[in-house]
Amino acid sequence: MLLELKGRGPSYRRVERAIRAAVLSGRLRPGDRLPATRTLAADLGVSRNTVLRAYEQLLDEGYLTARVGAGTFVAMTLPDERVGPHVGEAVSERAGTHATADIASSEILHRPTSVRLSAQGRRIVEAAPRGRLAWDMPRRNLPYDFRYGEPAYADLPMETWCRLLGRRARRMSKQRLAYGEPQGALELRRALRAYLERSRGVVCNEECILVTHGSQQAVDLIARVLVDPGDRVALEEPHYTGFAFVLREHGADIVHVPVDEAGIRVDDLETHARVRCVCVTPSHQYPGGSVLSLDRRLALLEWARRCGAVIVEDDYDGEYRYEGRPLPSLQGLDGGNSVIYVGTASKMLFPSLRIGWMVVPPALVRPLTLAKAFTDTGGATLDQLVLADFIDGGYLERHIRRSRVRNAARRRALHSAVDRHLGDRASLVGTNAGLHGLLRIRGLPMERELELRRRAAQLGVGVYPAMPYYATPPRDVELVLGFAALSDDEIEAGIRRLGELVAEMLPQ
Repeated sequence: MLLELKGRGPSYRRVERAIRAAVLSGRLRPGDRLPATRTLAADLGVSRNTVLRAYEQLLDEGYLTARVGAGTFVAMTLPDERVGPHVGEAVSERAGTHATADIASSEILHRPTSVRLSAQGRRIVEAAPRGRLAWDMPRRNLPYDFRYGEPAYADLPMETWCRLLGRRARRMSKQRLAYGEPQGALELRRALRAYLERSRGVVCNEECILVTHGSQQAVDLIARVLVDPGDRVALEEPHYTGFAFVLREHGADIVHVPVDEAGIRVDDLETHARVRCVCVTPSHQYPGGSVLSLDRRLALLEWARRCGAVIVEDDYDGEYRYEGRPLPSLQGLDGGNSVIYVGTASKMLFPSLRIGWMVVPPALVRPLTLAKAFTDTGGATLDQLVLADFIDGGYLERHIRRSRVRNAARRRALHSAVDRHLGDRASLVGTNAGLHGLLRIRGLPMERELELRRRAAQLGVGVYPAMPYYATPPRDVELVLGFAALSDDEIEAGIRRLGELVAEMLPQ
């Protein structure tokens, strides 16, 4: 640990002052573990007794705590008035041993800066949502958590994954341990080409595939290469806000095009002039859940050809379809001329894998690869090779088939529970595909959405608002309900409690 021993006086006093200053400034946060006395003494070039005396003094003052067999830690509740408010906020806001550290971290991230930002830096700050960001949302340990966007972790074939990971790790050569290719490991691109052709009707070769760190990086790269400040980009309404943030960061002029039960309304898109690009979720509109009809797919492709526009097809969970005949991807219908196809392993496997992909027209391969290379010296090669083995061995498609059956049962349980406990007070839409549905509660005004979520959490039920995905919020409360990570019994119990709460809150 780096400490600057300032001032005069005995060495232990200077060590003591340096540690106290690090705690009060936030460099050392509540709950952080301090180095062993021998280690810190060696780092600072002082005797171990000097560090021992400094630790003892800070323990007496309440800045540090000691745990037998574990070590010395920064106290969770600090005696100095300058950090007192953080402790109070932590107790009232959230539970857990790292609560104070989380609050302090959040305050630092949102503190105004006196440094002059570039125009793009200002757009980044302005594009961010007010309140908590997605990655700053606390995870509550609720028994009935309808958190969206997550697969059923219990269904994952982790034994197979770990076996493939161990085998690949043992065989990694020096060359493969170096920086990876910006476009992605060739083995994975070949495996993805075969898989996407079989399962999604995508037309491509491995040279037109770029491996990314999820779909968010893919859209950022597309914006860097194709969007100038002031260019008009169309988004669905409602829409995935992660794409909107990235596009605003790059200065795009965003227009919103409404969707209905057949997907994006292409006739409304036609009314907007000079649209450079449109982002759509045709396989399972986010968050509304509609599936883009074949007629509208063809109309959208014709519009793009006529206007010289680019379509970004976000196929984030298209593998999971429960009703109706599967439709080919937009990219497959188009032949890859006007469409950039974006996919991710986050819903098929698990989000922390951070592997996504783009299938791009040949003319965009070099610009997008260069844009990625300038900011990313290559992804995690080992993980990419394991995913390639997972696909080539047939494990991915086997896992998706099993998950589709299990998720279909969870979907039926969700519909039955909503019908039973909410009845005509609510409607559940958008579950023909994917891992979530949109619950519309009739007669409960949007102004009471936060109250509903807070009271539901007190009952052990986690529900999440659809309002952030709208440019113009709906009149009544809408909730995005993820169902893949819950059992049938958990779905039933959670919706029963939610139904009782809604009945209590609706005007009589």
